Amino acid sequence: MEPRQQAAPEPTSQEVNLVYLQQLRELDIPEEAAKQALLHTRNVSAEEAAMYYFNKLENEEEDDEDVLFKMVFVINMDLSMGVGKVATQVGHAAVGLYQTLQGNPSWRELAWKWDSTGSKKVVMQATNTAHLLELQALAASLSLPTYLVQDTGQNLVEPNLRTVLAIVGEEERVNNVTGSLKLL
Repeated sequence: MEPRQQAAPEPTSQEVNLVYLQQLRELDIPEEAAKQALLHTRNVSAEEAAMYYFNKLENEEEDDEDVLFKMVFVINMDLSMGVGKVATQVGHAAVGLYQTLQGNPSWRELAWKWDSTGSKKVVMQATNTAHLLELQALAASLSLPTYLVQDTGQNLVEPNLRTVLAIVGEEERVNNVTGSLKLL
């Protein structure tokens, strides 16, 4: 492997350096793990990403084989939203939470683990806005990433109402927040 001497286009924060990716693939590092390592090390070099993979990801893969992850969407039932509105708000929550994960280097790996273990998603019910905020605070106290949708009020509900809370993390930890809620 040649360190940084090969000219390659400057990657954006979401892209991987294809030259480095190929070098990692030649080391028999799985493509998704190689991409994750490059993103985590900010595409500095193939060597840096390889060291990250062999020192961190490989060990975690062995440790995390039995760990499941899930994303939960908690609907504010006090708003009496129709099915279409709920679906739209859950979509906003999913995209918002995933963007939040991608924007935080320590959470990118969580997103990758959630995605690589089946991308489990569950929709549940909260009583009202206060309930959503309590759940969000509890999730934050457990260091679980969240995203709370605040509707713009363009249709069906008043502006600035909180419609859906999205939470992601290890299933057992997420269950500590949402395990007693009813499914939608």
